[in-house]
Amino acid sequence: MCGISGFIDFNSASSIEILKKMADVQINRGPDDSGYELFESSEAQIGLGFRRLSIIDLTPQGHQPMFSHDHSCCIVFNGEIYNYKEIRKDLEALGHSFTTHSDTEVILQAYNQWGTACVERFIGMFAFSIYDKKNQKVLLFRDRVGVKPLFYYQANNILLFASELKSFHQHPSFQKEIDTAALSLYFQHGYISAPYCIFKDAYKLMPGHFLAFNLVNKELTTHKYWDIVDVYNQPKIDVSFEEASKETERIFESAFQYRMIADVPVGVFLSGGYDSSTLAAMLQKNNPQKIKTFTIGFQEDKYNEAHYAKEVAQHLGTEHHEYYCTFKEAIAIVPSLPESYDEPFGDSSAIPTTLVSKIARQSVTVALSADGGDEIFAGYPKYTRSLKFLPYRKMLPNALAKLADKILPDNHGVHFFGDIYTKGKLLLRHSDPVSFFNDMATVMTYKQTQDLIKNNFPYLQTPFDQGHLLNATNDDLAQMQAVDFNTYLVDDILQKVDRATMSVSLEGREPFIDQRIIEYVATLPSSYKFSQGKTKYLLRSITHKYLPAAMMERPKMGFQVPVTEWCSNELRSTLLYYTDKEKIRKQGLLDPQVTSEMVGAYLAGRRVNFQKIWFLLMFQMWHERWMQ
Repeated sequence: MCGISGFIDFNSASSIEILKKMADVQINRGPDDSGYELFESSEAQIGLGFRRLSIIDLTPQGHQPMFSHDHSCCIVFNGEIYNYKEIRKDLEALGHSFTTHSDTEVILQAYNQWGTACVERFIGMFAFSIYDKKNQKVLLFRDRVGVKPLFYYQANNILLFASELKSFHQHPSFQKEIDTAALSLYFQHGYISAPYCIFKDAYKLMPGHFLAFNLVNKELTTHKYWDIVDVYNQPKIDVSFEEASKETERIFESAFQYRMIADVPVGVFLSGGYDSSTLAAMLQKNNPQKIKTFTIGFQEDKYNEAHYAKEVAQHLGTEHHEYYCTFKEAIAIVPSLPESYDEPFGDSSAIPTTLVSKIARQSVTVALSADGGDEIFAGYPKYTRSLKFLPYRKMLPNALAKLADKILPDNHGVHFFGDIYTKGKLLLRHSDPVSFFNDMATVMTYKQTQDLIKNNFPYLQTPFDQGHLLNATNDDLAQMQAVDFNTYLVDDILQKVDRATMSVSLEGREPFIDQRIIEYVATLPSSYKFSQGKTKYLLRSITHKYLPAAMMERPKMGFQVPVTEWCSNELRSTLLYYTDKEKIRKQGLLDPQVTSEMVGAYLAGRRVNFQKIWFLLMFQMWHERWMQ
């Protein structure tokens, strides 16, 4: 796991010193080694910077930037290619020879053999850049699901790229101007959907895509090699539940074992829920030594899952590490969030994720996280709620729904959005499952963000607007899952885990997000995932082979801390400082009257959707760190 950065500068105004700053500001992603290469071509300066966290091939041979044997290509790579040994054998059979034991060299030789199509052979998480001197191209690749982040910025004859936005601030050509349309997305969801970014002229490379920059004609092209919509649009297979369970478990074993490949200690985040318990159970079954599991606990019962995790760990016989964090330790994470999350990020579970990463880092360098199970196997309560209420909306004629929407008065005050009236009125507007699901899950409407943000801005199309791309093989649940996978999973969950683990130089791996799992389960009937009122029906059947149902069956808790209570007590002064009316007026971005009403209503104990308050606080803290 590493941090990469670089530039293509047609102004030739960059330097090795700038490149080093861009790379070194990400030292938390790679404290073990660094490397920098500056190329002076006839067209432009090309810089490749690298920070290394040593995981596979700990020797100096794994140093980056790494050159191909003939020095025609140079690569910087963040991530892991889990099937690199198999690919290496294929390449050796084709006449290639290797000088290292690293997966980085395998990528280089695979590119030389198969070109950009090499990426289709990789099982892994990755973001990498290749400077192809022979063909005068710079290429950027991102893994299928988007486990590894990759940002790029293009303006004024320069292109910057990096694992984190903080690298861009180190280049004098970067103009940090906020994109208010992207800011609207943040306040709607608590994250900014790819390909958009908080800054103008800056973007996230979409998952399953690669970008090619032609140095001769300056043409930038983006290419798709994998897409979750294409996966869900595949015909559903006719297979019995027992066969589906057996095949899913078989793929699990391969995917989970792949994520144990490392030359450093590996552990597992264990919450005691179905996803992480299944992961721990199957890994312990297939490994002769006790696997290391890690759980963080809280004194408040409504937020604490540690006792469940401990029970699972004892049943499985893992080497379990349990740590009950104090209130002081948890709340001390809050000031560090804008540094780790250098784009506004509103998911408060970043706090416990950072805490458990800190604990795990004391014993291991790699930690496996069970994210993706809820999206793949339909585990979220929001699926249950949407499937419960959507049929009622479908029974209502569209003409009558539109009339009701028109007659009923709007209530655009952002601090009232959480009440039943406003949500109900919003849900009248759509009967298609994707739009309905978005309305059910969104925190602020687009109209409400228009009231909150002072400047005019356009509506940005996101995967929430792409329900029409899903074909008739997908029922309501499948459509919701596909879009959730391309939005919440990519830009909230995976970004949260990447930044939290990397903040303490811990490599986070995602075993459930193996394309073989995704591609198989997506072709199964929805009744295998949600049945008899139970979510994760298929996953539960597999888990119960390893753990008693009585131990596992309990309400889903989520991974949260009591920020709602904190902001009215211990964090009250922090909230008031960052949301001060005069401070917001001087910033000129948000309407100070609207924010004052939001915060005032919350502190007065009125009915408020607290997520809006947290989103506001996180944005204000981010703004002070990165815009001043």
